[in-house]
Amino acid sequence: MNLRKNIVICGAGIAGISAAYALAVQHGIKEILLVDQNPPLSLTSDQSSECYRNWWPGPDGAMVGLMNRSIDIMDQISAQSGNYIHMNRRGYLYLTADSDKIPEIISGSQTITKLGAGPLRIHREYDSEYFSKSKDPDISHDQTTGADLILNGKLIEKNFPFLSGEIAAALHVRQAGWLSAQQLGMYLLQWARLHGVQFLQARVEGIKLRNQRVNDVLLNDGTHITPNIFINAAGPFLKDIGNMMGIEIPVFCELHQKVSIKDHKKIIPREVPLLIWTDKQHLPWSEEERHELKTDPDLGWLLDELPSGIHTRPEGGSLSEIILMLWEYKSKIMEPEFPIPQDEFYPDMLIRGLQRMIPAMAGYSGQIPKPVIDGGYYTKTLENRPLIGPTDIEGSFILGALSGFGIMAACAAGELLASEILGKPLPNYAPMFWMNRYDNPAYMKKIEGWDYSGQL
Repeated sequence: MNLRKNIVICGAGIAGISAAYALAVQHGIKEILLVDQNPPLSLTSDQSSECYRNWWPGPDGAMVGLMNRSIDIMDQISAQSGNYIHMNRRGYLYLTADSDKIPEIISGSQTITKLGAGPLRIHREYDSEYFSKSKDPDISHDQTTGADLILNGKLIEKNFPFLSGEIAAALHVRQAGWLSAQQLGMYLLQWARLHGVQFLQARVEGIKLRNQRVNDVLLNDGTHITPNIFINAAGPFLKDIGNMMGIEIPVFCELHQKVSIKDHKKIIPREVPLLIWTDKQHLPWSEEERHELKTDPDLGWLLDELPSGIHTRPEGGSLSEIILMLWEYKSKIMEPEFPIPQDEFYPDMLIRGLQRMIPAMAGYSGQIPKPVIDGGYYTKTLENRPLIGPTDIEGSFILGALSGFGIMAACAAGELLASEILGKPLPNYAPMFWMNRYDNPAYMKKIEGWDYSGQL
């Protein structure tokens, strides 16, 4: 079967669906086909931690600009749909026990606020006007922006009594929270379909060029599609699709997992923000465990200092007991395989790692409630920024490398790509996401020793 389509989008994850929504719903473009070997939103998008924030480091504000726009779009969807996407504004709470880091936190926060993330409010006194909750934290729009930095231990304890008494600073980022990734994706997909977007479950097996543009997209069912525009939104398979066109896509895949358990001891209150420990740490091991690990050449590294970034949040409503836990304590760069390989130590490592931030989590050591482990791949560029824009093949575009920020960035990323395809005015940060940025020596020099990834 031979088909002609105006636009073919390879990949029906949150990225591809967002592009389809922007093109069809916002701009009225017809004859759009989504192609994926899996059902929509069923691969990486289905395993998201579902969080969002506009608090992004960086020298130029590109990520802050992208996230601000994306959050605005999600706020509009939330308001228009009666919060169908279950979006809240609980915030992110970054925590440290190291008082020496406070000047760095203040300086870094001031830089991020100048990039457009909102004002910084510093609370040094116990009677400071800090409120741990927004006026309605389960509604996302029309809320406090910026961040509150709490430097008074008693004020931290008053608002978050379950946290460690060692905490020296707590940075509460306000324009942040979480939502239902599936509900957001289905909302976008349903509206896209109402505006004529079609979905075809099939695998792209080959791409043929004619005069340096995509002329034939071959599917595993024998279908041949000739598009005017082709969009590579294939998530962890970006490189594979690029190879079919003779393009080297500068990305790699990193395995990330998350664990959910029932917090039947009710250690973490249901209304708290996303909790993030920003200090490196050594895990609490018994003397017997330390001896066993020390003598095992494959596991001795567990005694080393491990990275910062362990985080947790409640999942579900007030009657739920579920919490999510995540920590990338050992980077696993690999070619994507499904089902994903699982780390048998992961639940135990998370329970141990969380104890420095939440001491009562020690109550689950040795008796972890039955964990559910899932995850996916962060498809990343060198400096952990997305690829949004044209490729060297005429009429071919890319939307990917959304790494661990796919859900929070997708709405703005899809809108941005649609504007580029249609020749609409672009925000000033658009070139920061073009693939040809790596051809610019000045840009490559800027990202030497890049320390602005923003990854958790």
